[in-house]
Amino acid sequence: MKTQLQALMAAGLSLALQTAHADNESGREIFTELAQPSCTICHTLADAGSSGTIGPNLDELRPNRDQVIRAVTSGVGVMPAFEESLSEAQIQAVADYVVSVTGPK
Repeated sequence: MKTQLQALMAAGLSLALQTAHADNESGREIFTELAQPSCTICHTLADAGSSGTIGPNLDELRPNRDQVIRAVTSGVGVMPAFEESLSEAQIQAVADYVVSVTGPK
């Protein structure tokens, strides 16, 4: 019984890690390709291979999830709002991606 429970827990953890990786890939794709204009034009983010200098360096800023969602949804300064061109799920995926690759403050 204990072995079966351990196997079930291991399978659940593996599935969770695979889902998180897939979500990160989705967020990265939105950041680098799907958002128009591409986030990479304005932002530096090492994981995305971008070195934009118009907007903040996200590796240094390390925004939290809510900050990214607000900025992407409504725009900030010269940054356009993406609420009309990206779905809520896509905006959340970008936020999760940025937070996961920049680390906690």
